[in-house]
Amino acid sequence: MSGSVTSPPRIRVEVVYAEPGRARSRSFDLSAPVRVADALAAAAADPAFSGIALADAPLAVFGRRVEREQLLEDADRLEILRPLALDPRAARRARVQEARKRRR
Repeated sequence: MSGSVTSPPRIRVEVVYAEPGRARSRSFDLSAPVRVADALAAAAADPAFSGIALADAPLAVFGRRVEREQLLEDADRLEILRPLALDPRAARRARVQEARKRRR
């Protein structure tokens, strides 16, 4: 009998960041268990994600907000979220006011 060493299972995680007009997306093959923070560290080392403030960015997996300590599963898509350019409520109020002005 030979003593074979089993490597830890691997998890493939896609990390994405969408900007107006372009999206950055990379898949990373990481050793399990994989936390959100681990996938972020892999993205931080990739030149495709340079210039993005990853330390404070809100995060989601398939649109659901997550914390950095959450474990990821194989084929998860980690989304780095951008801050909103305008508060949705303020934008709606501005549209309603503009529509009222046009009706007058």
